[in-house]
Amino acid sequence: MARLGPPLLFRYRRLVAALCALPWLGLNPAKAEQPIRVAIVGLAHGHVEGFLMALPRHSDVQLVGIAEADTDLAAKYKNRFGLADTLFYRQEANMIEKTRPQAILVYTSIAEHRPAIEIAAQYGVSVMVEKPLTISVEDALAIRRTAQHYGIQVLVNYETTWYASNREAYEQVREGHLGEIRRVVIHDGHQGPKEIGVPPEFLSWLTDPAQGGAGALYDFGCYGADLMTWMMHGEAPLTVTAVLNTDKPQYYSRVDDDATVVLTYPRAQAVLQASWNWPFGRKDMEVYGATGYAITVGADKLRLRRPGESEERLVTAPSLQSPEQDSLSYLAAVLRGQIHPKGDLSALDTNIVVMQILDAARESARTGKTVKLSRLGD
Repeated sequence: MARLGPPLLFRYRRLVAALCALPWLGLNPAKAEQPIRVAIVGLAHGHVEGFLMALPRHSDVQLVGIAEADTDLAAKYKNRFGLADTLFYRQEANMIEKTRPQAILVYTSIAEHRPAIEIAAQYGVSVMVEKPLTISVEDALAIRRTAQHYGIQVLVNYETTWYASNREAYEQVREGHLGEIRRVVIHDGHQGPKEIGVPPEFLSWLTDPAQGGAGALYDFGCYGADLMTWMMHGEAPLTVTAVLNTDKPQYYSRVDDDATVVLTYPRAQAVLQASWNWPFGRKDMEVYGATGYAITVGADKLRLRRPGESEERLVTAPSLQSPEQDSLSYLAAVLRGQIHPKGDLSALDTNIVVMQILDAARESARTGKTVKLSRLGD
């Protein structure tokens, strides 16, 4: 019998363990709702702090390892969050072999998403990355091929996915209260990463186009591209036109700090306004239908006006229901087979279209021309 290499051997052991855990075999009475074993790859993305702060309150996941080659950065997080030395590894593959996670959470630069996914895939380990999916359509399609070949889930986490206000705006359209979508305007951003004091390891790659893809366009334009693709049920726009500015070259000499992107559809238009130049942080969306509108206000409220109403109302959106109220509950539900991600905000198919939009916007800004999109094959 041929000897199994490390990735195949790891997957074989996981299969045996999974079979032994099935109640119908009578070999292990463990409950199906045990925490999902997750590991972190990279600590250079500042959003990892939010995960580590939420972890003690979250029963759906168990942190089993952290892969970070920068020993100073690893020490910083170990000391700040009181993490055990035994959690830390220098190499992703070594960590996966030792800790046997069911999923990895990637907090690297955007350019490092694809390599991290490809390593995890060889071990049959699913992945959730921080937005956006990657830095190019080419990489996005390679990630899709990898996910299909190895049968893993690849998910993308956006803060705005967990806003009840966005879900309610979507439901207002789905239920026909606003009529057919005609125009969507999405604003995302803040004063700038330098201005708000992001950690140096985060700022370093955010301002490097080779590592982040672009500046505000990728950092915040991805939110709007994701939301609009979801609202349009996965339909890619016909055209993408973008204008990028660098208004603060003393901070952002290599990337844009302000982006306006116009997307056209057969009967609708979207304007994505992504910026590191807002006077205050914001993430909001205006959805105008043929007969009404919904404008999100923060994470849980909307300004709403529907047919027959003489003025708009401020309403509170219904709370998101478990397991779709946060990224970790969602991830656990996907891995348990309770959610089958397709067409939603975190799903890979949605985020392939997001990368089409971002890549085209970058090209439009470079050339000063509108870019026409064609449908990507499955």
